[in-house]
Amino acid sequence: MIALTRPVSPTLADCELTHLERLVIDVDRAATQHAEYEALLRSLGAVVVPVSAAPEHPDAVFVEDTAIVLDDVAIMTRPGAESRRGELEGVASVLANYRSLLAMSEPATLDGGDVVRMGRTLYVGRSGRTNDAGIEQLRRLVAPHDYRVVAVDFTGCLHLKSAATAIGDDTVLLNPDWVSASAFPGCDAVTIDAGEPHGANALRIADSLIYSSQYPRTGALLARRGLRVCEVDLSELAKAEGAVTCCSLIVGQ
Repeated sequence: MIALTRPVSPTLADCELTHLERLVIDVDRAATQHAEYEALLRSLGAVVVPVSAAPEHPDAVFVEDTAIVLDDVAIMTRPGAESRRGELEGVASVLANYRSLLAMSEPATLDGGDVVRMGRTLYVGRSGRTNDAGIEQLRRLVAPHDYRVVAVDFTGCLHLKSAATAIGDDTVLLNPDWVSASAFPGCDAVTIDAGEPHGANALRIADSLIYSSQYPRTGALLARRGLRVCEVDLSELAKAEGAVTCCSLIVGQ
């Protein structure tokens, strides 16, 4: 398994923000936390492959938004924030070593953080970053590869993966205030602790979950279900509306 990551930009404090108040970000601490995240990926068997730094792009560390990686193809997205579109070239140059690449085009916009994959189904959130043209374009691009796309409405957060993530082949972790379990028919829905609204973001790596230490009650709930929960502190990146899925592109899982 390959995990593409990208260094924290020294301009991280100038990141795009939609749902959070702008707070002071300790960029050095963010970089340390990101290095610990990469170390955790390695400990779970991933080969971490760095994408070249992009210091001029504050959000570049959130590499997930730039591509959708499937079994036999990857789709380069067209991020909803215009300031992020310059991130694509560096990611594509590395990702092309592992997958054939397709690309989205205007007027589509789509962020990878709005795509939750469950088997051969891609659940795609309509958001301020992902428009209907992006959803339809993704549907056309992946149909020849035997994937279907289902549009999902949600509220209260930047990306669908802030509201729901896959934690098993047919199990989803979600915040029911932000997205309905009915959006994922046939899936077992695990509800986060009500006091941890941002706790629905988890990164599944084989039989383990990388999960933020900021949400201990939900983490304990997942552990009680028999899941192996591997905690990491990404509190500085969370101030930039980042989370554990945002910071890598997983290839080959």
